[in-house]
Amino acid sequence: MSLDLLCLGEPLVELNQARPGEPWVLLGHGGDTANVAVAAARLGLRVGYLTRIGTDAFGESFLELWRREGVDHSAVIRDPAAPTGAYFVGHGPTGHGFSYLRSGSAASRLAPEDLPEAYVRDTRVLHASAISQAISTSACDAVFRAFEIVRAAGGLVSYDTNYRARLWPVPRARAIVREAAAMAHILLPALDDLRALLGLEDPDALLDRVLAWGPEIVAMTLGPRGAVVATARRRERFPGHRVEAVDATGAGDAFDGAFLAEYLRTGDPFRAGRFANAAAALATTGFGAVAPLPTRARVEALLRAAEGTE
Repeated sequence: MSLDLLCLGEPLVELNQARPGEPWVLLGHGGDTANVAVAAARLGLRVGYLTRIGTDAFGESFLELWRREGVDHSAVIRDPAAPTGAYFVGHGPTGHGFSYLRSGSAASRLAPEDLPEAYVRDTRVLHASAISQAISTSACDAVFRAFEIVRAAGGLVSYDTNYRARLWPVPRARAIVREAAAMAHILLPALDDLRALLGLEDPDALLDRVLAWGPEIVAMTLGPRGAVVATARRRERFPGHRVEAVDATGAGDAFDGAFLAEYLRTGDPFRAGRFANAAAALATTGFGAVAPLPTRARVEALLRAAEGTE
């Protein structure tokens, strides 16, 4: 099966608490690259996912999700010796917070020898993230090996710098992220992540720094303030959309999936940035990472409304 996009990383079952003191509800599924896979599939790409999951009920729920969303999971490894990871999302006056049950998860046992090289080679874009690498040394090595396979085959590498301080110290994260970004054609950072990793505040200074690492395109999210897309010759800012936001979980992943979907459709990173910025805004209008991921029709309707054409 030839894919438009292959995502590699860590799926996590999601439990959500809408308000402090309320019960935790098994709302759905998460994990940054797993969210990207669903986001891109809803927007029309042929998407595959590569990971390890447990032979538990959580793992089964991911298989059902991928069947329902049209994400190919034929290369996913079932691991009877390790669980599928989970995370909890709480909400309060300052926003959402996360707690994780991921230590020793099946995904963290992914290794370079698990990669089906012919399957990895047969994709237009491979997407992974810093979280895909931070969960274990073997998973980090698997990401680098996958990048090598895809680049050798003439495909594109997409990389999100998604930084989690609890997973690894800044010096190691900075070194790994820089090496991964140097192999990427498309870099998808968040402003806050780059500030934490590089110690710079100015968005343009951060863009200068990461473009110097080697990626051809950098599409940086700015939270509710929108996004900016940069190449060596051009930069364009996209202001945030006004929406009824309730939960920002997965908004950056919605951006990534939408950016890749529109970039593969048009070949224009700036059209892709405009589209992805709207998709990310819509992803904040419902609870959970996967449920509010928008369809193309919803994204295009928001863009038309923002331009006053309807």
